Amino acid sequence: MQEKPVKGMRRDWVLIALMLTMSLAAMDSTIVATAIPQIVGDLGGFSLFSWLFSIYLLIQTITIPLYGKLADIYGRKPILIIGVIIFLLGSATSAGAWNMHSLIFFRGLQAVGAGAIMATVNTIAGDIYTIRERAKIQGWLSSVWGISAILGPAIGGALADYASWRWIFLINIPIGLGSIALIALFLHEDKPHKGHKIDWAGAAAMLVTGTVIMFGLLQGGQSWPWFSLNTLGIIALAVVLIIVTVRIERKSAEPILPRWVWKKRVILGANLATMGMGIMTMGPNMYLPVFAQSVTGVGAMAAGFILASMTITWPLSSALSGNLYLRIGFRNTALCGIIIVIIGAASFLFLPFPGPIWALVAIQLTLGAGFGLITTPLMVGVQSTVVWAQRGVVTGANMFSRYFGQSIGAAVFAAIFNSVLSDSIDNAPAKLQSELPSVNKVVEVLQSHKSISEVSVYLREAFFYATHNVYVGMVIAGLITLTILLLTPAIFPTIQEKQ
Repeated sequence: MQEKPVKGMRRDWVLIALMLTMSLAAMDSTIVATAIPQIVGDLGGFSLFSWLFSIYLLIQTITIPLYGKLADIYGRKPILIIGVIIFLLGSATSAGAWNMHSLIFFRGLQAVGAGAIMATVNTIAGDIYTIRERAKIQGWLSSVWGISAILGPAIGGALADYASWRWIFLINIPIGLGSIALIALFLHEDKPHKGHKIDWAGAAAMLVTGTVIMFGLLQGGQSWPWFSLNTLGIIALAVVLIIVTVRIERKSAEPILPRWVWKKRVILGANLATMGMGIMTMGPNMYLPVFAQSVTGVGAMAAGFILASMTITWPLSSALSGNLYLRIGFRNTALCGIIIVIIGAASFLFLPFPGPIWALVAIQLTLGAGFGLITTPLMVGVQSTVVWAQRGVVTGANMFSRYFGQSIGAAVFAAIFNSVLSDSIDNAPAKLQSELPSVNKVVEVLQSHKSISEVSVYLREAFFYATHNVYVGMVIAGLITLTILLLTPAIFPTIQEKQ
């Protein structure tokens, strides 16, 4: 198998196709979030709307390793095209949803396609660009997320207000068809060797196990308390399924996630560090916009731009990381990144109440710079340690680690925030006890108070303190990630590619 595609390939057009394809997955969550009020107003089911995001994250995450393996067996091109087609089918059916249950189901179908997109786009970039070029290309791909973070809410809001929320799904179809056409025309690769067998039993076991674990992380602390029989049952079931999955994978001739993925210290360390980074990203993603609105008093659009400022430095540092990792190595570049992230998260702890806007933006810019120096070197690093036929597996494992980390972060930070805020309400001064709302109503009360009352001031301070504890959790996650990187070998054994 050649490590590089045929020489006549137009890589510039392939890159445009990859960016278009990535934009489908990147813009989806932000554009849907903006239209939630209109969707709920039309379909009802307010108590279920969080599943529009949960089902998408769950299915996308657990299918990424499977698509990585399929891409190694059948080639990247057919798997990516099939994934885009499934995503577009999910988009079209979502636009025709008749109630919240049907929309949740069709969002799950979208996620099946999104898993292929996330697993395969980065693998193709690793195939057709050299180690020196990949940092710049990852910068371009990362910029898609930054642009989507800004355009998604704007487009979603405009379509919901002036057309129909259904158009937020239909707009995917021309973009997806364009990406399929470009991939079909310009991406050329050798056909993979035949004779491979898909470990369907292992794939099914991994999907069921991943679903149970992700479901427990997403629902724990939300639908039921962490310390409950439901949580105990999920843990027990997950342990049994993990044991069954490991046994199936050990007996398989070609497991979905081969044992060498976990035995190579550089790959294991990189994936664990990526998971730690995924955990950390959820702190600002979940709580900074509502913090900005409820504590500092800015509007929804301004809060969105504060969060999106991280996406300015992320692609820039990602693109520039190539010069650094070629000089000091992949692991050491990621070490620089995690130190910057820890500094950024720790800076939040020194903010005075209620927190100046410029400081929030500066912290986000710092976090983005650090994250860019972690994600790209670690992904390019693990890709460089394997040949073409293994690159899909290691890329899928790396992407899975990131999204699994985000699920853990969502659960952990929600537990921290809700616990601290609830404790502040329970221990409020006696004169305020009768006027304070439950945790679920705090944001609603803060948004409804036009004037500054004693209750609103206390709630703002409690919200401020709870968010600080989220950032304490981020610092701890950063220190753990730093330790993991220090234990990871500094030298990634690079396999020379055929040009």
